[in-house]
Amino acid sequence: MQRVTSRSGRSGLDRRTFLRAVAFTALAVPTTTGLVACTSGYEDTPDPLRPLWLQAEDHAKAARRLAAESTERHDLANAVATLRSAQAKALRAEVERLNRPVPEESAPATAVRDDDLFASLAQGRDDALALLPDLPRHRAGLVGAVAAGCAAALELGPASQAEEPDVDVTSVRRLEDDTAQALQTALGAEHAAVWVYGLVRAFLDADYDGGISRGERAHLERRDRAERLLTAAGRPPRPAEPAYVVGDSVTDPTSAARAVATAENDAATAWHGVLERTDDTTVRTFAVQCLLGAATRGVHWRDAAGLDPRLQPLPGRETTAH
Repeated sequence: MQRVTSRSGRSGLDRRTFLRAVAFTALAVPTTTGLVACTSGYEDTPDPLRPLWLQAEDHAKAARRLAAESTERHDLANAVATLRSAQAKALRAEVERLNRPVPEESAPATAVRDDDLFASLAQGRDDALALLPDLPRHRAGLVGAVAAGCAAALELGPASQAEEPDVDVTSVRRLEDDTAQALQTALGAEHAAVWVYGLVRAFLDADYDGGISRGERAHLERRDRAERLLTAAGRPPRPAEPAYVVGDSVTDPTSAARAVATAENDAATAWHGVLERTDDTTVRTFAVQCLLGAATRGVHWRDAAGLDPRLQPLPGRETTAH
């Protein structure tokens, strides 16, 4: 192009050739732009949720085989099979919704021994958490719920909770309005949970003291960190209410356990809402920690209250505690 700058025409194209070249280029550009427009909105890489879906199906099948072969572990295996099947169904629906290309040679789901239910649950939890940072918001909520469901089911076996990464919530300096609103809602759920744990002490015997103390301490810690996060981002945290309304009157141990299960369910729902309203990695990490904590505590309180199902496949996406 620099050669066409000669005023004498001795170096470069003559005027007629130059104009014809420009005209050809002008005709060519819209065609190229049109081709880009047709393809730029289509994601042609395999869906990252597909392996998670196939893994859940594989784990459900292994659990069903164990349920059929082991009288001793029949109920537990059936519960895990039901949980993983429900998760697979939700993941499959999301994968098929986008209809992205299927890999020609899909890697098979990692084999799981029929007697190793808890290893499969830990694997499902960890693989879901590994995907979380890079997902769009609505998928982050789904995958966070899958991780929480697996974490809750792990509570039925040996203690095997993953260590929580240390998250500096005060590093977040800016929050979008919808993220801030979701965090305020989650903070409100934490305030309510602290209040409920204080309420039920009078109705539960000494066998529950450990569970009450751990749950209350966890919600106080979540509450304080949520307040610090909001404050660091210039969003004044909302204070606690003087009292909160529970669905049913608390009059005995069963209704007390139900009130705590409901409070944990409400907290899970609120933190799931945060996952669906943020792209910030720090906020997501904190939110999923809170979601998993509510789900793991909730399974014990659901059991104490006799709520069905004891295990929720997708904590935070189920809206009721019974």
